[in-house]
Amino acid sequence: MRVPSLTPALAGVALLAPAALHLPASLYVPAAPVPPWERPAARGAGAVAATDLLARLGECHQISRGRYRTDTGRPATVPVCGTQDAVFWKADMDVDCDGLSTARCNRRTDPQFATMTAYQQSDGRHLNAETLPYIVVPAPSRIWNPRKLGVRGGSVAAVIYRDRVQYAVVGDTGPRDLIGEASYATARALGIRADPRSGGAPSGVTYVVFRHSRVHPIEDHMAAVAAGARLARLFVANR
Repeated sequence: MRVPSLTPALAGVALLAPAALHLPASLYVPAAPVPPWERPAARGAGAVAATDLLARLGECHQISRGRYRTDTGRPATVPVCGTQDAVFWKADMDVDCDGLSTARCNRRTDPQFATMTAYQQSDGRHLNAETLPYIVVPAPSRIWNPRKLGVRGGSVAAVIYRDRVQYAVVGDTGPRDLIGEASYATARALGIRADPRSGGAPSGVTYVVFRHSRVHPIEDHMAAVAAGARLARLFVANR
């Protein structure tokens, strides 16, 4: 179904600042250093429910030329779907610990740990998977080129699992033929076991990326939450 574009609303996302926007009460980050995954799930005024977002997505209008595998050796079954204002896919969740070495994300906890992410913080350092909710998109290929549809580093994403919605950013790229991966912090926020060795979810995760959106600096999670909540409300309302 074709709907009017949200492009005018998206144009200001990069200028959003946490102090200038109202956040849903349950997404408010208290002054004390509480890790993101220990905060209550979104249920405050203005929060968009997982069921509403999923209903708005509707059936898959495939925009990728082919389909992706969820893991090496598995059949390619996952298409990238799209509307005029968002792209989405439904897959598993593998836990990405790449980026800065931390207590929970390092070569000891993750045998496949890499010290680099495709996109960097404003200070030039690589992202912190333990504290920053981000998702991984496949590298451009003949199957799909994310950039051509307004998906790039810092794009705003809503990750849905069961009855939870977690706002994140596009923070890394993965293999050209695999899909379904997000940072340690994203998994924890959604109640998914975040162990990079044996954690993750085997299915049931929906990744929604709002086209032509962007948070800057990429590490500003409060800005991503504010922008994501705003874009989700617009997206659901624009039927």
